[in-house]
Amino acid sequence: MITRSKRGDFNTLIGAGTRVSGVIESDGFTRIDGSVQGDVQAKGRVVIGERARLKSNVSGTMITVGGVVYGNILASERIIILSSALILGDVITRRIQADEGCLIHGKVLVCQTDEQWARAVAEQDDLKRIKSVLSGHSIKHG
Repeated sequence: MITRSKRGDFNTLIGAGTRVSGVIESDGFTRIDGSVQGDVQAKGRVVIGERARLKSNVSGTMITVGGVVYGNILASERIIILSSALILGDVITRRIQADEGCLIHGKVLVCQTDEQWARAVAEQDDLKRIKSVLSGHSIKHG
């Protein structure tokens, strides 16, 4: 379901019981309560509900995680990780709030300066390119 807000931003909702496979690009607010396999790239806020299951790299300005994310998260402003959240991947942000009971299996990098942020994002992009190249080639053993 996509609706236009008064400011012209698009709001995207992926409801519980909905499965999406593929890249999601959003110009505004995005809420996910279903299952997504594919990257989520939002120019606005992202809310990942408690019943959501993502096999995705997620990027947005302010990201709230309540469900399961198997992938890396880049939040340009801040991330809020609820007690029900499970993140299997790296988190890169400028500010973080993590509730007691949440689980993160990956590295957490909180950038203090614009320079640190730019460097962290560039490194993440380099890793994505390397993984993309390697996934296209099979490695033969001996």
